[in-house]
Amino acid sequence: MNNKLSIFNRTGLFLTVFITGASVMVIELLGTRMIAPFYGASLYVWSSLISVTMIALAVGYFVGGRWADRAKRTGLSLIIALAALFTLLIPWATRAVLLATDPLGLRAGAFVSSLVLFSPSLTFLGMVGPFAIKLSTSKLDGVGNSAGSIYAVSTVGSVIGTLALGFFLFPLVGSRQILVGLGLLLLVLAMIVAVYEQKKLGVSAAITPCVVLAIAGLCLLPKIVGAGHSYTGGNQFKIQSERESLYGWVRVIDQPARDLRLLTSDASTIGASSISDGQSRLSYQDIVGLIPALAPKKMIRALIIGLGAGHMAKVLHERYGITTDTLEIDPAVSQAAADYFGFKPTGQAIVGDARYEIRHLKGPYDLIIHDCFTGGSEPAHLLTVETLAQLRGLLSEQGILALNFVAFSHGGHNIALASVARTVAEVFPQQSVFVSEPGRDFNDFIFLASRQAIDLNSKSLLAEQIDWLKNRLFPVDKRLGVIFTDNLNPLEHLQTAKAEHYRHVIVDWFGPELLVR
Repeated sequence: MNNKLSIFNRTGLFLTVFITGASVMVIELLGTRMIAPFYGASLYVWSSLISVTMIALAVGYFVGGRWADRAKRTGLSLIIALAALFTLLIPWATRAVLLATDPLGLRAGAFVSSLVLFSPSLTFLGMVGPFAIKLSTSKLDGVGNSAGSIYAVSTVGSVIGTLALGFFLFPLVGSRQILVGLGLLLLVLAMIVAVYEQKKLGVSAAITPCVVLAIAGLCLLPKIVGAGHSYTGGNQFKIQSERESLYGWVRVIDQPARDLRLLTSDASTIGASSISDGQSRLSYQDIVGLIPALAPKKMIRALIIGLGAGHMAKVLHERYGITTDTLEIDPAVSQAAADYFGFKPTGQAIVGDARYEIRHLKGPYDLIIHDCFTGGSEPAHLLTVETLAQLRGLLSEQGILALNFVAFSHGGHNIALASVARTVAEVFPQQSVFVSEPGRDFNDFIFLASRQAIDLNSKSLLAEQIDWLKNRLFPVDKRLGVIFTDNLNPLEHLQTAKAEHYRHVIVDWFGPELLVR
């Protein structure tokens, strides 16, 4: 292998490590989309994937270095071909692995499933660097420059792969299709490298193992593609719409026997209505729908953060004549609300990240409905003192913030619930808490916060409505909680049991096939 760079030319070698470096980040990022429908896109999933990636690369660097020093008849092409095959197997194995790891719970399940699904391909991709360094080094005093150049090009590939996936590929192509395409690209790269090795480097059997692995991958391809079939639900449920977005699998599911239409995102139900008349079936919205009657003066403008199926905007307009701006991060949710739940904007319909868009909104609003906490994972950055202070700045002097928070009550001793109450109290001097379904442990808790005390005996309410609201008042002991800030926010940790409960409810109701594509 003398004068290696003149034979295995520098451009070809750099292109190889560029592609494999990009592949590492594509697999790592797509890992969240393969696991998130089941375990949620939580900090635990991201931590698991990052840890598995680092473990796999560390093993790959070590094994790749030893293999590069000892290999005589096998080399870089075989490593890339193995990485390609294991990449192709990820979509095929996802369903079985996720179901097998479910009994381990959220944290262990996310880590073990990441380890099983992604570490084989990432390990082989990690082996490419040491092997490329060996190929590019003809004498000892050049090893530093060779190693630096190889890892620099590989890192640039990772950057380009990350940007290409996030900015261009993923909004247009499904995660399974991207993984299959990446596996096929690596197979082609392996064959090209094998030709160089066999004809130029004297590795006599370089092409044969790559051909065998390529044939195996192509033979499995129909099963791999078929593993991602759409869930139908049989006779009991009917999928009206299904779309993969940047934030999850968004589905509209009908259950005709119960006259029920659901809007789901991964393992979370974010909207529900009757099929026959389109009326909301989420009971907490009955409480929110009475808020304008509690205000000391007529409400004119409202803001909803977290659109769901869009029912609240419709109620506020039809019942009170309120013009409502809506803010939803997921365009797939916004589209489903319009297509299947009759949502029609009465104000601005904004699609974007809440923290960013809130900074650009112009108040005042008489009512802000903050409903972003019904998912399997918590958008913790939307429930901090800083976020609530921004929302307070958008409210009119007598405006009301309604925050819907899903949690277990644990007899009033839930730390997460107490922490929300304490955080709200840091920003608003007055708050009342209502429970959606009295007597149930797992519930929607609606926080009403304002600068002035809220009068439940409002003359705009009927006597039975006043009694109904008062029966849902829920005392929360704020002393149990912590104050959520941008610097310290353990919300996801505190809500782990809630995330697992969400997943099990969906699995028990629809079956695991809905979440493991």
